[in-house]
Amino acid sequence: MSFIQIIEYETERPDEVMALDREFEDAGMPTRISHMHLTKDRENPNGYVTIVEFPSYEEAMANSKTPETQQFAARMTELCTGPPRFVNLDVLRELP
Repeated sequence: MSFIQIIEYETERPDEVMALDREFEDAGMPTRISHMHLTKDRENPNGYVTIVEFPSYEEAMANSKTPETQQFAARMTELCTGPPRFVNLDVLRELP
């Protein structure tokens, strides 16, 4: 079963968040992600949501335990105006 993690956060430094995402991606990480979307909240000028899909919950948890992911999360949190909010979702049905 697929697994989706939604990360909601606010930042006044979106360009730095995007640069960090690119740095992480260029380093070949993460390897377990199926899809990822970085989005901006239209109603909140400093609001952003990252939507990450993994093949399974187990893959997501293995990914979150890697030193690279831990380092990325710490650096991203420094760019946020408050702690990110995580929503963890099991995919029950998927449409093409």
